[in-house]
Amino acid sequence: METIPAAVAHAAREFGHEPALVDPGVRRFDFADLHDEVQRVARALVTAGIEPGDRVALWAPNSAKWVLAALGVWTAGAVLVPVNMRFTGPEADEILHRSGARGLIVTGPFLGTDRLASLTVTPPLVVPLPQWETFLEAETEPRLPSVRPDDLADILYTSGTTGRSKGAMSAHRQSLGVARAWAGIGGLSTRDRYLVVNPFFHSFGLKAGLLACLVSGATIVPQAVFDVPRTLDLIEHERISVLPGPPTLYIGLLDHPARVTRRLGSLRLAVTGAATVPPVLIDRIRDELGFATVLTAYGLTEAVVATMCRPGDPTRTVAHTSGRAAAGFEVRIGDKDGEVLLRGPNVMLGYLDDPAATAEAVDADGWLHTGDVGELDEDGNLRITDRLRDMYICGGFNVYPAEVERALAALPGVAEVAVVGVPDERLGEVGRAFVVPRPGMTVDEAAVLGFCRERLAGYKVPRSVVLRAELPHNAGGKVLKYLLREESR
Repeated sequence: METIPAAVAHAAREFGHEPALVDPGVRRFDFADLHDEVQRVARALVTAGIEPGDRVALWAPNSAKWVLAALGVWTAGAVLVPVNMRFTGPEADEILHRSGARGLIVTGPFLGTDRLASLTVTPPLVVPLPQWETFLEAETEPRLPSVRPDDLADILYTSGTTGRSKGAMSAHRQSLGVARAWAGIGGLSTRDRYLVVNPFFHSFGLKAGLLACLVSGATIVPQAVFDVPRTLDLIEHERISVLPGPPTLYIGLLDHPARVTRRLGSLRLAVTGAATVPPVLIDRIRDELGFATVLTAYGLTEAVVATMCRPGDPTRTVAHTSGRAAAGFEVRIGDKDGEVLLRGPNVMLGYLDDPAATAEAVDADGWLHTGDVGELDEDGNLRITDRLRDMYICGGFNVYPAEVERALAALPGVAEVAVVGVPDERLGEVGRAFVVPRPGMTVDEAAVLGFCRERLAGYKVPRSVVLRAELPHNAGGKVLKYLLREESR
């Protein structure tokens, strides 16, 4: 069971008629149904010309079809390339081009945007989800390829401090390895109903969500967009027991006036991270939402799940640390700069077509350099204290200032720009752009923000703009961002 197709087959045998996947109001799949439908998707992909090793991009919100499509891609021997639903057309174009995608499965118009119409790069095979059933009806009876544990399973794009996205590659055994570790610590079983609000295009939603359910027998209940009333409905009507997410998710539930009228007694496991978690929030999640277990975890696309608290850990450990090593990882702190270093079987294979970046990230001894600064306590719990790089986290999503700065550099009238993350009560951190206009030219806040919205996903767009005559620099000409952060605080 070291490949995802084998895991699907094993789940059909092991869990049989236990509920596997819910498409609320449409259809429910047990694990036997799931296996049969995934086989159907895989045969349709092979019939359409997808070959082993081909990259197939998936650009759609969380749904039952997303689950079936992803598992079908893997069963066809292809490589899954999830695309961030918040990306604009030009951002998605870049991913399709650089990944060499031979196929694209794409949502229909969603939240007022036609993703397919926004693209200029289209692979040879394009499957719009509104035409999903028509696509499946064209399947023949091809022989499906064999898949090996070390075969490439997925390429998840993450950004670097240069602003250029990098495709982190994982093998089947690795994606399953982190999924089993997460499911094991959380105690997932066939008794659980897992509401997956974390996007499937993100490593957390994909591997600690979809795949964690597959290997444990828990039921996947996808939610396309976090909406508090809808989430409360699903918790009550689907008897949700597992609900991970960033702190903002729990704050939204806690602060909604309708919460007190809903039946939430099925909730048992909350897992959060991605931002500072105050002890009072941990207590409120337990006391007011009724979760028996609240855990925090630490990971990144290149490693997915590196550390995790354990059930029974005290509130202080959960709130102030990200727990102990998990999923076979070793964790140590670099002597020189306090950087968090990770080593283990589930460190990514490398970055697609970027050996230089791979060598910079993973040293000769196999240690992944995370860019985060941290400390280990006497029990091995990791506490993240700072970031070596400038990345900040907005509502659970990583934002890399260099990418935003690169976009703003193209705005007429801008001489120089620097973006930093500043604290925000609801989202954890948001961007603030410090802009120096060109001599004799004027730039206003509305123009800066509007320019960003046309080119960047919403979570990357700064929330405020500060116009400056100049920015602070060191002797080498580098902007001293720590001074801008201090000024913002």
